[in-house]
Amino acid sequence: MEEEIQALISECAFTTSRSSGPGGQNVNKTETRVELRFNIQTSKLLSTVQKQKLLERLKYRLADNETSLILTAQDTRSQLKNKVLVTKRFCDLIRETLKDEAPRIPTKPTRDSVEKRHAEKKESGIKKSLRGNLKNRDWE
Repeated sequence: MEEEIQALISECAFTTSRSSGPGGQNVNKTETRVELRFNIQTSKLLSTVQKQKLLERLKYRLADNETSLILTAQDTRSQLKNKVLVTKRFCDLIRETLKDEAPRIPTKPTRDSVEKRHAEKKESGIKKSLRGNLKNRDWE
């Protein structure tokens, strides 16, 4: 799996631009911001199932007709360090997205937690009944 993710980097397109934020003259004259673009649909290394999983789980992070994943890094003043950062973020994101989710095992609440919840509800009800009329108190 790890080798596949590293191989996906060859399908990525990197572009650079000027960073925003503080940095003085260095920001104005050097292109240190690195943008990584990865088109999920045109990838030759991903299977159809993997593509579907990525498109479904990353749909809010996609651009370009909802098929391209775009990540940027402008954390450091070095273009090389930013490229390493964005590549690491890409690998982590793909790894986490393609990981199979563990099936949820339904459990029942413990007796102690049920009693605690009922006690809190009773306490909350008493607190709210104190806000109203003195005649409407049924707990006295």
